Amino acid sequence: MATRPLKQEAQSGEGFSMEDVKKLVQLVERSDVTHIEWEKGPEKVVIKRGGVAALPAPAPAAAAFHPAPVAAPVPAPAPAPAAAKAEVKAADKPGVLVNSPFVGTFYRAPSPDSPPFVEVGAKVKKGQALCIVEAMKLMNEIEAESDGTVAEIFPQNATPVEFGEPLFRIVPG
Repeated sequence: MATRPLKQEAQSGEGFSMEDVKKLVQLVERSDVTHIEWEKGPEKVVIKRGGVAALPAPAPAAAAFHPAPVAAPVPAPAPAPAAAKAEVKAADKPGVLVNSPFVGTFYRAPSPDSPPFVEVGAKVKKGQALCIVEAMKLMNEIEAESDGTVAEIFPQNATPVEFGEPLFRIVPG
């Protein structure tokens, strides 16, 4: 198991974008790297392979937020039989699955009194917001990766989701 620290200071002082985090996750998935730490402005992302997801967190110098100490990685529990059946059932149907890029809480709307971003049967365009996954008090919009029609919405509103868990099935067209 290889460990590679990666540190880059942002010149503009801005934090992470959703695209930055996605690129880091893809880097870990395509390599034998098991641990990446990246600082950009006041934020720090730590990605560890083996059940710990990528979660943007403020740097230790941030005075307003004091994160709880992080324990050693714990192996992820085996998925519940119902969740495994849902994944198999989703993979058997036509369309593209939109999976959660982090562990967090799934929200269908930007606020409790707002309408959902999308409904089943809605036409979506590439880049259109589908939902929000909240991770460590950061609201991350999950966008459609291609044009199509929303065929299924898997999680219930305001429920926890795991890294890689299917959120939507979109049929291209």
